[in-house]
Amino acid sequence: MRVYNRAILCKFAPGDAGTFTGYASTFGGLPDAYGDIIAPGAFAASLAAHAAAGTNPAMLWSHDQSQPLGVWTSVTEDAKGLAVSGRLLIEDVPQAATAYALMKANALGLSIGYKVTAQTDSTPNVLQAVDLYEISLVAIPANSQAQITSVKSSPREFERQVREALGLSARQAKRLCAGGFAAMVRDEPDDGDDLAELAEQIKSITSTIVRK
Repeated sequence: MRVYNRAILCKFAPGDAGTFTGYASTFGGLPDAYGDIIAPGAFAASLAAHAAAGTNPAMLWSHDQSQPLGVWTSVTEDAKGLAVSGRLLIEDVPQAATAYALMKANALGLSIGYKVTAQTDSTPNVLQAVDLYEISLVAIPANSQAQITSVKSSPREFERQVREALGLSARQAKRLCAGGFAAMVRDEPDDGDDLAELAEQIKSITSTIVRK
């Protein structure tokens, strides 16, 4: 008797579609396109002010205040820089859906909008404190290290990946996402060799649901 892995589940939380993470700015390193370097701790006072006011920086398309794309769910400093998590409103904002498609193709980076409140008098400038107003999705970031690091797929996107990669029907793909391997093969012909191979393929494709 063959025993198949029945624990392969491909469920998604309702808020997963359009969520992503990245670094909006990084500390130290080479100067950005404007000749500036951000010092560690430069965002601390501004983030504390946002927290006290119950606000977050805006999420914009290419620094355009008329084109908000979604919301930042987390903005924090770590050892590398300004780590961010956000959610694009892809169901309600057409430009957000466009940004999501470009993001999945690795065609976008991140850029910050801010006011300098403290800096060194040197070349290059070292920004020691800034007021952070917004973080934008852009095609060409001033800081080449300000990158999107992961993008979560929606259930519909995963179903499409399954159909294309495994040659499944739309019905099989929906069952796989809803209830895992056991649900998908519930009413399928009992061809043990084919099902075993399919189980291995499913394990492989689940590792590609989140880019990077």
